[in-house]
Amino acid sequence: MTYANIILPLPLEGLFTYGVPDALASRVQVGVRVRVPLGKSKTYVGIVAEYPVALPASESGVVDNEKKIVYKDILEVLDATPILLPQQLRLWRWISDYYMSPIGDVYKAALPSGLKAEDGYRPRTELYVRLADNFRNERSLTLMIDAMKRASKQVEVLMTYLRLAGVDGVEHLTTETPLREVTREELMNDTHTTIGVIRALSDRKLLVTYEKEVGRLNDNVLPHPEHIKPLNEAQTEAYNQILIQMMGHPVTLLHGVTSSGKTEIYIHLIQKAIDEHKQVLYLLPEIALTVQITERLKAVFGNRLGIYHSKYSDAERVEIWQKQLSTQPYDVILGARSAVFLPFQRLGLVIIDEEHEQSFKQQDPAPRYHARSAAIVLAQMYAGAKTLLGTATPSMETYYNAQQGKYGLVELTRRYKDIHLPAIEVVDVKDLYRRKMMTGPFSPRLLAAVREALKRGEQAILFQNRRGFAPMVECRQCGWVPKCPDCDVSLTYHKNLNVLTCHYCGYTMRVPDECPCCESKDIRGRGYGTEKIEDEIRNILPEARIARMDLDTTRTKNAYERLIYDFSTGKSNLLIGTQMISKGLDFDKVSVVGILNADSMLNYPDFRAYEQAFMMMSQVSGRAGRKGRQGLVILQTKSPELPVIQQVVRNDYRGFYTNLLEERHDFHYPPFYHLVYVYLKHRDENTVNSAGLELGSRLREGFGTRVLGPDKPAVARVKTLSIRKVVLKLENGIDLPRVRQYLRGVLDAMMKDKRYGALQVYYDVDPL
Repeated sequence: MTYANIILPLPLEGLFTYGVPDALASRVQVGVRVRVPLGKSKTYVGIVAEYPVALPASESGVVDNEKKIVYKDILEVLDATPILLPQQLRLWRWISDYYMSPIGDVYKAALPSGLKAEDGYRPRTELYVRLADNFRNERSLTLMIDAMKRASKQVEVLMTYLRLAGVDGVEHLTTETPLREVTREELMNDTHTTIGVIRALSDRKLLVTYEKEVGRLNDNVLPHPEHIKPLNEAQTEAYNQILIQMMGHPVTLLHGVTSSGKTEIYIHLIQKAIDEHKQVLYLLPEIALTVQITERLKAVFGNRLGIYHSKYSDAERVEIWQKQLSTQPYDVILGARSAVFLPFQRLGLVIIDEEHEQSFKQQDPAPRYHARSAAIVLAQMYAGAKTLLGTATPSMETYYNAQQGKYGLVELTRRYKDIHLPAIEVVDVKDLYRRKMMTGPFSPRLLAAVREALKRGEQAILFQNRRGFAPMVECRQCGWVPKCPDCDVSLTYHKNLNVLTCHYCGYTMRVPDECPCCESKDIRGRGYGTEKIEDEIRNILPEARIARMDLDTTRTKNAYERLIYDFSTGKSNLLIGTQMISKGLDFDKVSVVGILNADSMLNYPDFRAYEQAFMMMSQVSGRAGRKGRQGLVILQTKSPELPVIQQVVRNDYRGFYTNLLEERHDFHYPPFYHLVYVYLKHRDENTVNSAGLELGSRLREGFGTRVLGPDKPAVARVKTLSIRKVVLKLENGIDLPRVRQYLRGVLDAMMKDKRYGALQVYYDVDPL
């Protein structure tokens, strides 16, 4: 008997060992899926990670209690060839180890559901019709048509079928005549007929209906490399510098101002990789971005381009996965975070656009990996593969690595066609409120600028980084605020649905008619979400054609496409949105951008608040004036004197970086230190509090002052579970594998205490 170690889609540490029956031994290999039993009655689809494996002596023989360990056998091998390539398995192991997450969680995140279930994926089939073999000659078919004179509709459908099949006329039909395949739907649409008529032709044995497997992927568009636009002088210099930097560095940063034409440089690099018979992975932080980029890449690369993200159906994702394993895989994959898990046979280039974006970090559920880091590691597993990071506002860690020489650095400081960066005007809303010149969220200067832009036939964008109608509602009589019963947060008001919603657990309730505390009916919203901004601007600018882009309006598969298409074509001319609109979208006619409340980003209780605020304000400002005249940005804030505001106005990334780097060094934050957050959750607050104190104490024995906490996070209860957080600050150069080993040892020792039987513990490595 031989044995194999299997990965199962379960949040449990380690691999599971199974026996391999002799009848299956020749079919088992690393990377194939197998069906295995677990427990008394359950079966799972696992993936072979190691085969063959030798059992330790203590496990293959008699153990202390003189009972043999009995290993269950693999029940079935589901694949003839591996669905997981060696590089993918290595990436899974790295993610599991580095982010301290069970490899079963990596398996669940990486594979489409159809590949994780025993019968989860079914190929798409379509019904076709064809002429029966005994009627594939003029004489037989003519006799049958004559006999059907009273069934005129059937004759019409039959003649239409022949036309669609490519037959010029019955007189030209022979057994040698090639017939084009015709779908039943195509025939019904062309003749405006019903299934009953086609069924009648089948009953006469004239037409035969059959099923055929068809793909869900649209691969009909041919490549057109001649559509690649020539680079201008600045782009050409950047392109050549990138190639030079890639000769000496595995990772290169392209730091290019907004609208400098980075995408065109990417396209030239992709074509170069294809010419060298290499594959390209092009990662974007948001699905919304793929809408515009897809059109640009499709025009050049046609059916060499595959798209992969969570808005695609599971069956579509399974087919893309299978195509990547085939002899004709996509040369280019464009996708969001999860595309890093796809199989690549000859990866040569990874492009990570908008590399600074937080969306690249998976938050929940585990594994809490960063797609940028995972993609860099993936590229290093392929000989000669390179990674290009592109952005106008690099993350602190990336720019630091470039400054230290770990990454190559190329800077592109001129906008395409030398268009000026937008002029940024700072409006002191605190002063306007004090002088009663402003009551709502819009300053007079902003409203005037938007009106002028719309009057000129141009477009405007209003940025408010909070969705919903109001962040909370409040009784104006006694101050009562409705809160989620399961989480420590107030409920957000959504006016269109007239409900209060928890954005953490999804709990909803109707807005009460009166206050449950004082019975007052004066319950009003406080603050502004995108829904309320839309509501108010409609009253002020009734002539505007308004669209809103946030999580609430983009839940369906084609919602992004519709919103972006409508705005691109001028169907809407005023776009209101959250951070979604800040991420690389390209609109020709946007001349005015309004940042409604910079302070909501600056006052967030997190050490990255200023970094994220600078990036977001710079990026959303970059949506203005991308073609033609210089754009205008109205930045509303109560703190115009803050250095970060002036750095945004001057587009002074280097000054911002220098100032912030000093603070990060002094207070032991990245890029000088690694952070690891350890979260503990339990239904009983006393238990989680006790566990947090014990964990903090045990960790200090090994890490000393590197340990902070336990503390309550900003939201200290979610889905009825109380939460504590312990923070580790680990200096660069520390032995991270030993750190992880020590952490696991401490936790294993703690979990032997029966009080912590239901305690949930997880890690967030390099948190954002």
